[in-house]
Amino acid sequence: MTTVTLKGEPVNISGTFPNVGDQAADFILVDNNLNDVGLDQFRGKKKLLNIVPSLDTPLCAESARMFNYRAGLLDNVAVLVISADLPFAQQRFCTTEGVDQLSTLSMMRNSNFGRDYGVLIGDGPLAGLTTRAVVVVDEQDRIIYTQLVPEITTEPDYESAIAVLKS
Repeated sequence: MTTVTLKGEPVNISGTFPNVGDQAADFILVDNNLNDVGLDQFRGKKKLLNIVPSLDTPLCAESARMFNYRAGLLDNVAVLVISADLPFAQQRFCTTEGVDQLSTLSMMRNSNFGRDYGVLIGDGPLAGLTTRAVVVVDEQDRIIYTQLVPEITTEPDYESAIAVLKS
């Protein structure tokens, strides 16, 4: 079990976080139209998985806006913001914030994604949500960049993730 911190307090994370070079695990998440969406729907594109606890928090909202602005404008890149938020809340966020270069995906029907990607918070006040992480997947679904953010209340390394997408 991996540990990150939330305001300096240890939080256990279930599953195993992927490594660069691994094949990305397939997933079934829910889009804003309540459709099941899998990794295969983005085949042939690079994919930036911006994994966040909830878009209803300022830092998660900021990371979605940053990746929308920075990565969403790149050719052949799908930016996916993944959280446990309901699709209705995700859609409201995108509409309110003018975020239109990314797809929001929800774990509302099951938490397999969280365990399969090693980001499911297992204890503490955010148990059942995902920790903050970024995973970049190439066109062949091979992982080319990962960052498990060690402190949930800090931003991910935008520059490194964007640099890998541009390469």
